[in-house]
This record gives sequence, structure tokens and C-alpha cells, in this order.
Amino acid sequence: MAAGGAAVASMALAACGGGAQGGQSAAANSATGSAGVTNKITFCLDWAPNTNHTGVYVAQNKGYFADEGLDVQIVQPAEDGAEAMIGTGQAQLGVSFQDYIAGALASGNTGLTAVAAIIQHNTSGIMSRKEDGITRPAAMEGHTYATWELPIEQATLKQVVQKDGGDYSKIKLVPNTVDDEVGALKAKMFDSVWVYEGWSVQNAHVKNFDVNYFSFISIDEVFDYYTPVIAANMEFAKKNPEAVKGFLRAAKKGYEFAISNPDDAAQILCDAVPELDAALVKQSQAFLAGQYTADAASWGVIDGERWKRFFTWLNDNKLVEGTLDVNAGWTMDYLQ
Repeated sequence: MAAGGAAVASMALAACGGGAQGGQSAAANSATGSAGVTNKITFCLDWAPNTNHTGVYVAQNKGYFADEGLDVQIVQPAEDGAEAMIGTGQAQLGVSFQDYIAGALASGNTGLTAVAAIIQHNTSGIMSRKEDGITRPAAMEGHTYATWELPIEQATLKQVVQKDGGDYSKIKLVPNTVDDEVGALKAKMFDSVWVYEGWSVQNAHVKNFDVNYFSFISIDEVFDYYTPVIAANMEFAKKNPEAVKGFLRAAKKGYEFAISNPDDAAQILCDAVPELDAALVKQSQAFLAGQYTADAASWGVIDGERWKRFFTWLNDNKLVEGTLDVNAGWTMDYLQ
């Protein structure tokens, strides 16, 4: 199954650069601490470092992982993605998305499971030039939309347009291969594009470019799925539950720090990845400070009903091979 649009959008979100840190091999992760807990963990990002990952970088910088007896190496994914690395145990934990996990499960990769939500709600939607007046899905009629040509992406767009009373067939789809959505909108390469509010919309603000934006979750609650999440290799997790619990305790502290101290957290990320645009990181971090936990009881919580609702939608629309177990792919057993 092709990965969902929101997950692919995260690639554009993260396309600002930054290299892998550590590059620790899987073999090196077999070392154990004095208490018998595996203390070397490879954590695989979904793409290049960005503000979705700030809490992990804060936990590294502040010594929260070390306090848990963990030696964490942060790496970027191989060509076949973080899901393959996590599912095969090359990385013990990493960043994924509910729609990517759906694809992994449908294709037989059952080795990874979501163990914490990085951001509580889906913060993706459609961005367009202010002058075009595309303030709602139906207004996309007669305009171009930049598509990744993926089944879930296009099915999502079709549903929100139709639910708003629009005619999806009147939207012209054009291939999307750009990393800088703001620049592409300025150049009129297309009229609308799927983005994450925490990065691309904030980039528009930084560049003083006037845009309209509407979120998918404002149109249909089924699209309030989890993007992104921290996923764990389940064979590793079952053998080393205390290591996974310790990692999540440290990451939770890191994200809580980022919530309370967005400017300081932004600086920590920029210090770790100097290639990033500091102004954009600061702007994005201020926005995400209110999104990591949002209305949840605490950081990382996954609501099983929301998870089930999206998997049911995938099944009903035949967007996966076979039929997903709508309760599979997540657990709260390791989050404390």
C-alpha cells in the first residue's frame, strides 16, 4: 500500500536538511547495562531532523536518556524507510505515522507498533495563496492541487471536498515533487498543496507570504489520526520493556520541556542540527508547544477509538490490501 498523504507531507516538512547522528550499527545495540537492560538504542527519524523531533533532541541534550541508563543514537532512515528499519530491528525505536503503520501491517511487516503519540492531533491540511480565496475544500474547484499521486492522499482529499459540497472532479491534479511549498506557491507552480501547519504554514509566516489554510480535522473527524508517533520494534520491546519505558519517560520529559520552554528547545534543536533555519525552527516550535499534548491528559497518549476510526475508514475504502485489524498497531503498555 502506498503511504498516506499526510505522512508523505512530513517529508516536505522535514526537507530542511540535517545529517544522521551516531550511525550506530544494529550489532552494537546488543550491549546490556549492569541491570541486564539493553542500554544502547538506535532511534530512527522519519526523515531529516525537524521540530517533530525536538523532544528527543532535548532528552539527549539534557541527559534524560542517560538518567535512564540509555545510550541513544539518533539516525536517519535508509532508503526503504523508518518502518523497515524498526520492523526488522535495525532500529529499536523510531518515528512513524498511523497511515504508514497501516501500510506496514497490510504488507506483512508486523514488527513495529506505535507506543506514543508525538503530536496529539493531525495538524495537516491544505495551504494556498491568500489571493485565490481557497478557504474551504469546495473552493478548490477550478484550481490546481499538488498531488503525490497516492491512494490515501487522494481519497482523503476527495472525501473532504465532497463533504463540503464540492466536486472533486473539477480539481486539476498536478504532480508534486517540491520541498519548498511556499516558494512553489509564490511561483504559481500550483494553487493548493497538502502541508503540515507546524512547518509549511509557519514558513509562510516567516517569509511574510500571505496564505489560506484549512485543516482536514476541521472537515471530518475520521482524519484526526496519529501523525507522527514513536514506534517500537516489538520483539525488542517484549524482551526489554524497561528500556522502552525508560526511553519514553525521557522523551516525555523532553517534549514537556519543549512545551514549557519553546525558545530554549528550538535552540537545542538548532545547536544539534545547525543546517536548520533558526527563524523557522523558533516559529514552528512556538506553534507545536501547544500541539504536542493539546487536550490530552498527558504527552504521548493514544486514543484507541480514534485509531480504530481511521483504520476502519481505510478498510471501508479498500485502501489497504486485505483487511486491517482495526485495533492493531498501537499499545500504551510502555508509556508511563
